[in-house]
Amino acid sequence: MNEDIGKVAVLMGGLSAEREVSLKSGARILRALQAHALDVVGVDADRAVLRRLHELAVDRAFIALHGRWGEDGVIQGALEVAGIPYTGSGVLGSALAIDKLRTKIMWQGAGIPTPAYRLLSEETDLDVAVRELGLPLFVKPSLEGSSIGMTKITTQAQLTDAWRTAKEYGDAVLAERCIEGPELTVGILGNEALPIIRLETPRTFYDYTAKYEADSTVYHCPSGLAAEFELAIQRQSLQAFRVLDCSGWGRVDLMLDKHNAPYFLEVNTVPGMTDHSLVPMAARAMGMEFDQLVRRVLEISL
Repeated sequence: MNEDIGKVAVLMGGLSAEREVSLKSGARILRALQAHALDVVGVDADRAVLRRLHELAVDRAFIALHGRWGEDGVIQGALEVAGIPYTGSGVLGSALAIDKLRTKIMWQGAGIPTPAYRLLSEETDLDVAVRELGLPLFVKPSLEGSSIGMTKITTQAQLTDAWRTAKEYGDAVLAERCIEGPELTVGILGNEALPIIRLETPRTFYDYTAKYEADSTVYHCPSGLAAEFELAIQRQSLQAFRVLDCSGWGRVDLMLDKHNAPYFLEVNTVPGMTDHSLVPMAARAMGMEFDQLVRRVLEISL
């Protein structure tokens, strides 16, 4: 099988705001593939990445790039042109999933429940957003992951600063109704939804610190949901994933309201693979260790 896979480049780092997390994910993936005795090399992906891959004569790429330029279809399109197979979603799925606005539009058309929102194009829209959506609400950049630039606000006076923070990461900023209830995440591997993880954090919300740095976040897997309800959520998560033309592997995030109704938030097409990350945790709950998970993701790309 190793002969079929050939030489693998693990693409990590990159140019996005999630560079440091990507380096951590990539380093773990690199070690896991080395444990399988594969011919593998780590590549810190800068603007010369295609030339570097050509020089290394790689046969396929394991994408561990988070955020823009790695999850938005850009590197996927470049690899398509270069004729190099790669892990995860293709150009369209990657581009749609990273864009929270387009994700919501697609889901609304397909009947996938998602929190009410308003696109904030000008500062004068802010008061209207509060009247339409109510408080509390989230303000977030449309094109970032890992909760970067995201703020939870509980008063109208906080809205302008939250908008300015999000706008630092691009002009497209969303105000989104806050769903008060459990946060869930569903890993996707091939055509299978992994066991659901239910998250608890003492922080205001599951932000960057809670995801990657804090030891106070509690992860429940098994989730504690009734078996039939969990299965229904897994099925709907697969549907939400496929509506965006996503494939290979990924992670779907959602919230439950006080009536246990699900509201889908986003899809991550290159989920984190650090020691705090969720897809490895869910895979382990079904008996799949990290090395096996990484190998499986690579095999799906074949």
